[in-house]
Parts: sequence; C-alpha cells; structure tokens
Amino acid sequence: MTTDKTETASQMAKAYEPQTTEQRVYHFWESRGYFKGVRNPDKKPFSIVMPPPNITGELHLGHAMMDTVEDILIRWHRMQGDPTLWLPGIDHAGIATQTAVEKMLAKEGISRHDLGRDEFEQKVWEWVRRFRPIISDQHRRLGASADWARETFTLDDGPQSAVRTVFKKMFDDGLIYRGERLINWCPRCLSALSDLEVEHDEAQGSLWYLHYPVVDGTDANGKPRETGESVIVATTRPETYLGDTGVAVNPKDDRYKALIGRSVMLPVIQRVIPVVGDDAVEMEFGTGAVKVTPGHDPTDFEIGQRNGLPIINIMNEDASINENGGPYAGMDRYDARAKIVRDLEELGYLEKMEPYVLQASVCYRCRTVIEPLMSWQWFVNQRTLAEPAIDAVKDGRVSFVPERFERMYLNWMENIRDWCISRQLWWGHRIPVWYSADEDGDRIMVKLPQDVADGADKPATGTEGKPPPTIAATYNEFRARGVSHETIARHGTWSAHEATAICSIETPTQSPTGGGNLLQETDVLDTWFSSGLWPFSTLGWPQENEELSYWYPTSVMETGYDIIYLWVARMIMLGLYCRGEIPFSTVYLHGTVRNAEGKRMSKSLGTGIDPIETIDKYGADALRYTLITAGAAGNDLKLSDQKLEQGRNFANKLWNATRFVISMIGDAKVDVAPLAVALAESKEQRPNSKLLNDLSIEDRWILSRIEELSRSADVLMQKFDLGEAARQAYDFAYNEFADWYIEIAKVRARDENASSPSPLPVLAYVLDRTLRLLHPTMPFLTEELWQNLQRAITGFDDEALIVATFPKGASGYTDTLAEKQMELLIDVVRAIRNIRAEKKVEPGKYIEAYVIAGAASAMFEAAKPYVEMLARARPLHIVATTADAPREQVATAVLEGATAVVPLAGLFDTAVERTRLQKQIADAEAELGRIEAKLTNEGFRSKAPEKVIAAEEERLAGLKSRLEGLRVTLAELA
Repeated sequence: MTTDKTETASQMAKAYEPQTTEQRVYHFWESRGYFKGVRNPDKKPFSIVMPPPNITGELHLGHAMMDTVEDILIRWHRMQGDPTLWLPGIDHAGIATQTAVEKMLAKEGISRHDLGRDEFEQKVWEWVRRFRPIISDQHRRLGASADWARETFTLDDGPQSAVRTVFKKMFDDGLIYRGERLINWCPRCLSALSDLEVEHDEAQGSLWYLHYPVVDGTDANGKPRETGESVIVATTRPETYLGDTGVAVNPKDDRYKALIGRSVMLPVIQRVIPVVGDDAVEMEFGTGAVKVTPGHDPTDFEIGQRNGLPIINIMNEDASINENGGPYAGMDRYDARAKIVRDLEELGYLEKMEPYVLQASVCYRCRTVIEPLMSWQWFVNQRTLAEPAIDAVKDGRVSFVPERFERMYLNWMENIRDWCISRQLWWGHRIPVWYSADEDGDRIMVKLPQDVADGADKPATGTEGKPPPTIAATYNEFRARGVSHETIARHGTWSAHEATAICSIETPTQSPTGGGNLLQETDVLDTWFSSGLWPFSTLGWPQENEELSYWYPTSVMETGYDIIYLWVARMIMLGLYCRGEIPFSTVYLHGTVRNAEGKRMSKSLGTGIDPIETIDKYGADALRYTLITAGAAGNDLKLSDQKLEQGRNFANKLWNATRFVISMIGDAKVDVAPLAVALAESKEQRPNSKLLNDLSIEDRWILSRIEELSRSADVLMQKFDLGEAARQAYDFAYNEFADWYIEIAKVRARDENASSPSPLPVLAYVLDRTLRLLHPTMPFLTEELWQNLQRAITGFDDEALIVATFPKGASGYTDTLAEKQMELLIDVVRAIRNIRAEKKVEPGKYIEAYVIAGAASAMFEAAKPYVEMLARARPLHIVATTADAPREQVATAVLEGATAVVPLAGLFDTAVERTRLQKQIADAEAELGRIEAKLTNEGFRSKAPEKVIAAEEERLAGLKSRLEGLRVTLAELA
C-alpha cells in the first residue's frame, strides 16, 4: 500500500528533498512490477517503443525531453486502466560508436587497423557492456517507467534476425540492388553516407575565377591549338578541375551561344573538354559558365548524364588525389587546392579570387567535409515503398502532432530518392550477402595489407590511425601466390560487384553449386535500416507471437522533428512492407532543447547541459515540468536556471501544502468517500445533494474548479497538449488551492465558532485529485506526497498513485454561482492588497476597510473572517450602499459587484504625505518644463540625432503620466 518510507506531517522535511526521495520511490515502483506490459485481450492496449539512444555514452537533454513526453503518455494511460507497454532499447549507432571507440583507442596509441576487424569488434562490445547499464540507469533517474525486462539492443539476436529477413525479402523482391552511383563519402569515417546523413555548416570560403582557353584542333606537335579566347568559370573547389569533363552554359545566354559545341582546354593537365548547353546552369551565378565535374558533384553528374560527358574520379577514399590528378597525384585535397591555385596564377589562368560564404556539406557525426564520389554501393528503391506510406498519412491512419509536419513528410516522400544503405564500417549489421570465391575468384578484387600478402600473420601498424599499405589483386591471384582463404577472409577487403550475390538469412556454408570458400560482403548496413524495423523487431518479428499481435501496431512514435526523414518515414515504409500495417497511429514530434541564449546544446562548445547534473541540483520533477511546459510540441525551447528554479519552487510549494493538510488532519483519519460519491453522482450541483449544498462557498468553489480542471486535463491530454495540461494543473495547485483555499482553511481551522462543515474532507479530496493530475508530469514528488496522504485518509482503494485512476471530471459537477461569488471575494482581497502596496503599508499591519457589497452583503458577512485575514483588514465593515462608507480621504477600488474603500487616515501622517507628494509634483513639473523647452527649441531638433529626440519625447510622456498619478493621489488626501 505504501512506499518503504512514509511520514506524518511532523516527520516530513520542511522542504522537498528529491535526492533522498527519487531513487527510493523508483525502486518502489519497479520492485512491484508496475512498469510491466501485461496483455488484456478485453482492453485496447497503449504501447510506445522508445527511440533507442546511441550506445555512445551519456544521455543528453534531447533524451530527457523524449523520456518526459513518453513517460507522461505512458503514466496517463496506465492511470486510465489501459494495458500499457513502454519498450526500451539502445541503438548500436554504427558510425557514431565506431568513431567513439576509435578515439578511445587513439589515446592508447592504437588504431582499429592494428587490431583487425574481429578484435576491434570485441573492443566495441566491451564498450557496449560498459555503457548499456549506465544509459539504462540514466533513464531511471529521469523517471522513465519502461518495461526494463524487455530492453532491446539493435544487435541482439532478435533484431539481427529481423534485419536479415527484411534484407532477403527486399533483395528477392528487387527492391535492394547494387549499383555504381555518385554517393556522399566521408574521408574520415571512410564510409558512404545517405543524403540525410549529410549536414551543412556555414563556412567562409572563396570563389576562384579560372580561365579555360578555347581551342580549335591541334598544332603541328599534336597539342591543342589555342584561339586566344577563353571561358572564365567560377568555382569554390578548384581542385576538382582535375576531373572536369565539360563546361556548361545556359543555351539562352547570349554571351555563350556561339561557344556551344566548341572545346576548351584544362590548363596544366591539357585535357580538352566540350562546351555544352544545359538549362540547369544559372546565368546569374559567377560568370554564367560552369565547370562540369560529373564524378564529384551531384548537379554536375546530372548535367553530364544529359550531355554524355565521361566521369573521371580524381580522389582516393581518404580524399587524396589519385593517379587521375596528373602532377598533383598523392596530395591531400586541400594541399592540392593550394598548389593548383598557385600554378594557375603563375601561368596567368587565375582571373581573380573573392571571399564567398558557402554551405559546406559535412558528415553528421565527425563534421568532416564530405566528398561526392562514384562508388559501388547497395541501394534501396524507395519509390515502391513510399506510395503506401504516403497513402497512410493522407487517409489519416497516421497523424502528426503538430499537424504542420505532415506536409513536410509528404513533400519529401513524394520526391523520394533511392537510399544508399551500405556503410564501409566494421561495426553494425553486416550485409547478409556472400560471394563464392571458388566460382567467382577472378571477379572478386581483394585488397590485403602488404605484409600479410607477403606472409605475415598480422598487418603492420599504419601511421596516424590510417590503414597500412595495401596491394590489390583478384582472389585467385592471391591464392596463386599462396595466400590462404582464411587469411584473405580475416585481413582482406573486397569488391565483388561483378560476382554473383548469394543472399541468405542464415550464414551459408556453401554456394548453391557447392563451392565452400565464401566471402561475406564486408560492408555493414546503415544504422537507420535496423532502426526502421524497431516497432516490430523489438516484439519478436519475424516470429509471429501473441506479444506482436497484441502490442503492434504501437500507439505513438515520439521523437525529434529533425529525424522525420531519417527514421519516421522509414519506419512507416518498412512497417507497411513487412507487416502490412502502419507501425504507429500518431507521430508526436518534440522540438530541440536549447540553452538560455537559444544556442544548440554542444558539449564541445561548452553550451551543453547534463540532465543528470540538472537532476542532482533541481530534481527530476523540476526538470520534467520545465521541459514539458517550456514550449509546445514541435517548437524549440530554451532551458534556463530561472525556469528550473520555478519548477523546484513549485515542488516545494506542493510539498508544504501537503504537509499542512496532513497536519490539519492529525491522528484522526478523514473519510473522503462520501464526498467522492456525492460528486460522482452529480451532473451538476443539485438541490437534493445535502452534503454539497451544506458546504461553504469556498468549498463548493474549489470542488467546482478541480472538477473543471480534470475535464480540461482529460481533453488536453487526448489532444497531446501535454504542456498546457501541466500548466493548468500548476496554476490551480499554486494559486487557487495553495494561495487561496488553503489560506482560507487555516482561518476556518482557527475559528472555534464556525458553523460550516469541516474543510478537511474537501482539502484531502482536492489534494488527492491535484496529485493525480500532476503525477504524469511530476511522478516522484506526487507519489511520495500521495503515499503520505493515504495514511491520513480513507475512501480510496488504490495501492499506489502510479496505478490510481486519473481524474476526468466525468461527473460534470460544476457550481457557477460559487465560482462567481468566490471570484468577487478574491477580487476584493486583491483590491485591498493593491491599495496597501501602493500606500506602502507594512505587511503585518492591519488597516480599516469597507466593502460596499449591496446584494452580496450576506455572502461577505459569511466570508468576513478570512477576508479580514487575507487582506489584513480589521475592522472590516460590510455595508450595503456608498452612503454607509466614508468618501473623503479614502482610496477606492470599484469592482464588478462590490467596491473596496480604505480610509487613508491612520495609514500614514496625512500632512507629511501631502507635503512629500507636493514636492514630488513640483520636481516633476520643473523637469517637464525643461524637456518641453528643449523639444520646442528648433536648434535642438535640427542638430540632435533622431534617437536622442525620440528618447526625450519618451521621457516627456513618462513624466506626464507620473504627474497625473501624483496629482490623483494628492487629491485623495484633500
């Protein structure tokens, strides 16, 4: 029934201490199995698969936001009695993890090439075993109520089987193919990247203008004959001129029409290339003539394809210049750039250079500038997959929150391109394709470290983490030299695009025709391929089972808007392809968490915030509340210490309110069942509901407000407006309940002659409902407080708040009269407080006041004890008409339904105050005269800057307003 440690009010700490509470409460939940997903065939389930964080170390605030949103949804549905499953997991994160482990090894002076593929993989598995429990524990610190017994890793046996099954199915269906295409290549990771894994950083670059001389035939020596003309092209990458196979101009450009069909020569390397016309050329960019490098630029590739231009690759995989670079072969791309520019300048072929801000395409993981390269890779034909995924969104089976992201999704899907899924990594799902060396040995090109090919057992260490020198030959050529199949398989890499691919779910032992020497494809799959199967691979697919059939399709996919294309779209496509069903019905997209200055979080730049350090300082509930209320779904949000302190202060406010309620109850328990029953049976306040009708105005008001809040919260949660639901609960708990109702209850508790019923049942009931409403957002605090409250009340059978019923306000109970009456009472108290503040009355001093209440006089008489206390107004006179209240030397606040009047005599020495005000008025009038004189001076207006004149005019307006207020106040003292 209770946590391991519950306390009476006298035992409760004076302030909430999350550090001593959170882990104990979490153990209470987890040890009692509240997180487990249990099937109930009679009820519709609610399920979420956790977006798997990378196994690269610690969680960041994006994960904290993800956990907060998903945990709120899970806890809300759990409290509604829905069978719930939140299935956690971790992603192997191919490039990111391999990069992290390589950096770790580099500190030890080791590269992955020193270890070889098998030993390197073991090092990565050691990394996984180290960080997997750390990441899970961080989720727990955030309050994630996930079913941890089901935690899945993307390289576990189940997901491995799912990946191979899908690959085989798509291969057989012709949706996966090998091809030579222009792809994005990371020279640091030595791997291909999909278009979506390339990001763009603004960088200061240069635009070089190069002369390409026009040529016509050859001279007597067989060299291109220059005509004396030249075409000037502009480029941000002069090193790529080594791969130019054409110059393109717009056929509508009058400057170049006569050149189309003629030829130009590349300086230094003296390659003759044609001038072609193509509508894709922007006449306004540079000179209107562009160099065409089909092997190193996507747009140039398309121009080349349309105009039949050859493709020349000038770069090695590490971005050094290859043998096609002539005199620059072997140089790093940037060294080659500098040398090429110097050479062209010396030869007179550099027209000019000017600064140019460009968008550099970089690897999304290591931020290295990528190079477009022609390469044989594995691709997925996504157009066939996209059509049903588009229909699923258009017909409403899948909806987006916020809705505006639906258009973004559809725009991308309707223009989708093939997906490069192969990565040249050692960590990940190795592509389940083999080649028969016995049958295709002459068509399999192998690279081996030089010393291994010469008979060494292990390759020598490379330099600066780079692979050792290699030699290339066919498989059969190496075998003829005496290199064993085992040595080739262990130390070699191979390309076999001309060989027959053997695709298999299980690892084959021989080829279909009996050959036994098989080489598996060395590439691994893009991490997003396995992640695309996440909603069903985590539930046992490809095996059909009860868990899969019950929990799939899942209910909500919650993630960041920045991976709609990388992940969300692919899950929808693959879910429909593999299962024939959508993977989820709702996509909830959260924004990016930024720091107080609006900058993106970055540890390397010092702008990051560690969520665990934040929890240690403010508590998990304060962090969760701040994250969910700081911005709406899909919008970026700023996180600051000020906002986190607000969350922590609210936690303390709720803690102290609960301590007070429990202290008021004391040793005798309060039975809230009769009140709960009366409310449940009331569609509105009924005359025959004696229990409700006998309550005081403030009791009926607070009950009406909590029921309305419950109805509002239920609607907001259904609409996924989680932040607004939390904000409304905060406003109610902080203001209406703690600042008004509890303060009124204190007065009633001290009034021995009170005739109204005890406020204790209402206090306990409203506190119970408030804790339930706040539990999904602030679970640790509310569970701790609720468990303590249960010791003081009877009437509820729930054993823990985590499984208690979430209030819906289903009774429809409301008391509009009580709400209107209480609003007037509060307005009067606020009016008197405002007058006190304006007149600078000491906080503890009581003042005389009148309330001209008219028809509401009886109500004010009944409320007089707590109006006096809350307004610090005694004696408080309740009168019916203005004739019964003083009219001279008073401060008055006219309200709708009543008027508050405060005699000024006694608040201060009237004569002294009048003198003080007269002096302030005189000083203000003098200053006003000086400013008016300045502004009417034509010399000042003609010489002073506009900003100075505007500032003086603003001062003048402010002084006039202040003078008006001072004169009104002085008149009140007349």
